[in-house]
Amino acid sequence: MKILIIEDELKTAEYLYKGLTEQGYAVDLAHDGIDGQHMATQHDYDIVVLDVMLPGQDGFTLLRALRAVKQTPVIMLTARDRVEDRVKGLHEGADDYLVKPFSFIELLARLQALSRRGRAQEPAQLRIGDLHIDLISRKAYRGATRIDLTAKEFSLLAVLARRQGEILSKTAIAELVWDMNFDSNTNVVEVAIKRLRAKMDTPFSPRLLHTIRGMGYVLELRGEDGQR
Repeated sequence: MKILIIEDELKTAEYLYKGLTEQGYAVDLAHDGIDGQHMATQHDYDIVVLDVMLPGQDGFTLLRALRAVKQTPVIMLTARDRVEDRVKGLHEGADDYLVKPFSFIELLARLQALSRRGRAQEPAQLRIGDLHIDLISRKAYRGATRIDLTAKEFSLLAVLARRQGEILSKTAIAELVWDMNFDSNTNVVEVAIKRLRAKMDTPFSPRLLHTIRGMGYVLELRGEDGQR
């Protein structure tokens, strides 16, 4: 899931960035209303976490501009605890509201709730052969065996599973999982694939994660002869 945080308090922004990336989310940061509006309207995000008090322009103005072109879910953050401010944010089109200081665990729960709401048409579970992936609990199994994955490994598996049967290039994987442009001098994708394969694929049969030389990687169930 790709999240945009628009927050001018650097410590708060860095705290949220660190916490959310550790949970496996791809996160972008903007520190003022002008940059935040440009990023929110010009790029696709699953959720925007938006502070109200911002330099350049306030969060309410930014939210109105965003709602004119997109319906991206928005959680508003503010130090204000006036009921009028919360009501105004909801009337402007915010999907949820948190008053600072807030619990990071509560923010995570609200992000997950908005994600489920926004992906109501997406199945909560995916199956490929004996591989079972629960997108809500973020757990994966081969048969009855639980696979112990890091947050980023699960995100990689989820991307491959959602595109099962489709060959994904290293560039596509880097953008979808790490939210970064692929650098041919880095082996981050190969290392992640190797670690995922060692946990999810190598100890089991049949193999599901395949390397397509010169093209990328694909997650699919193949016949005994190895043909697609």
